[in-house]
Amino acid sequence: MLKKGLILIILIAFAAIFLSLISSFNGNTELSDLGSYYAKNAPSEVGAANLVTAVVVTYRGLDTLGEVVILFLAAAIIGLLLKLSKDEKDENSRMENVRATSEILQTATKILVPVIFLFGAYIFINGHLTPGGGFQGGAVIASGLVLLFMANPNMKINHRLISFIESISGLSFVFIGILGILLAGGFLDNKIFELGTFGKLLSAGAIPLIYIFIGLKVGSELSSIVGTLNETQKEK
Repeated sequence: MLKKGLILIILIAFAAIFLSLISSFNGNTELSDLGSYYAKNAPSEVGAANLVTAVVVTYRGLDTLGEVVILFLAAAIIGLLLKLSKDEKDENSRMENVRATSEILQTATKILVPVIFLFGAYIFINGHLTPGGGFQGGAVIASGLVLLFMANPNMKINHRLISFIESISGLSFVFIGILGILLAGGFLDNKIFELGTFGKLLSAGAIPLIYIFIGLKVGSELSSIVGTLNETQKEK
């Protein structure tokens, strides 16, 4: 009884706090000074139609680099903790116990997975024009791999290939950032290439190339996590 009373008191306290916050909330009617600068100057300085993602990889490029590093560390730690040990049972014997999936799922996967991969690539290639970007496109590609594992539980992925793609993409991302320092105005400055025509695919300087590398890096890291989890599940 005492425990339920304490829970009720805590819930009432949280409700009072949230009601106070909601009643005193007034939405901003004007942009901040920084937001105003982005809105007024970014289209001409960056040349990207999608201003939000353009800010993420140019003005706040170091933040994006930190986010990518955090995702890499998360993938590396998961792979380390779930790495299959050499003294486990033979892999083939474990695969025999995996339940076969339906023919409908297998057929649908053959149709949908190429579309999912293509859509993921479209998202990060067009990140400077439409909503999306490297993180979103990479996540979509990884979701296609999840569907493949659902349809083919015994499927194996090439971890070396994924690691190679992840490494090359990460190094290329940093290399473009350094070129921005050497050839333009700062780290990940997209003016190392011509800005091009506003609203066109080949525009916004180096942003499309940056998003391609971010998308490949995020997609490979998430795919590595999914593949490791799938292999770990087999041994149970």
